[in-house]
Amino acid sequence: MAKKKFTGTSNYVATDDLMMAVNAAVTLERPILIKGEPGTGKTQLALEVASALDRPLFEWHIKSTTKAQQGLYDYDAVARLRDSQLGDDRVHDIANYIVRGKIWDAFESDVQPVLLIDEIDKADIEFPNDLLQELDRMEFFVYETKQLVTAKHRPIIVITSNNEKELPDAFLRRCFFHYIKFPDKETMEKIVNVHFPRLKKMLLNEALNAFYRLRDVPGLKKKPSTSELLDWIKLLLAEDIPPEALRSEDNRKAIPPLYGALLKNEQDVHLFEQLVFLDRRSRS
Repeated sequence: MAKKKFTGTSNYVATDDLMMAVNAAVTLERPILIKGEPGTGKTQLALEVASALDRPLFEWHIKSTTKAQQGLYDYDAVARLRDSQLGDDRVHDIANYIVRGKIWDAFESDVQPVLLIDEIDKADIEFPNDLLQELDRMEFFVYETKQLVTAKHRPIIVITSNNEKELPDAFLRRCFFHYIKFPDKETMEKIVNVHFPRLKKMLLNEALNAFYRLRDVPGLKKKPSTSELLDWIKLLLAEDIPPEALRSEDNRKAIPPLYGALLKNEQDVHLFEQLVFLDRRSRS
């Protein structure tokens, strides 16, 4: 099978440098580590790579309590104890209590899969190091059944991080790194057009202008993201908000309508209200 190149999809606008990074990681057979602001499409990238390359997708979403071992397998000792108390014949085969993890599922795939390890920085600091050997060798040992599990095909591994924790150097050395920059206005226009192809040009321009003005406010605790912009535009359309209501020259530095889709904490709302008040007072 000829190797396909990732060039984005009809649902996902990928910049040239992002496409180059994905294809480089595939060529090098290394995991691609994706960082960027929340809401910039890091997780979605894995879904779109799988779709574009026609590969099965295995998703492992990491939580603060997730252990690396769970990606390989879990031994359900509690279930085995319960079955032994009930006299269930299943207890005689320990394999009945081995629960396969997402890495094992990906290793067993008959065609090269895409494996998403999402938000790896949420887990304990040792989590990435605990996976080094398995991701390097593409195999692991199941001690309970004395079984060696070897990958049929090396997965295309997409790892995302929100930079909540620093990742170990040994782990970083094994990855191809890419930082998704926040989209500029031209790229953002393409992204919005994918989701709202019939959006009128005037409303699009005014919405983007208001959105980037808001992002430029100094001191915001959480800048609005791409996903929040899309939610906001959906609300603008649902409520039939006219483009004029978004123009800064009509109401200078006013909080935009339906701002709850963009500003997500009271500190940022209060900060914006203060700036509006100060701006109006300076003009009076």
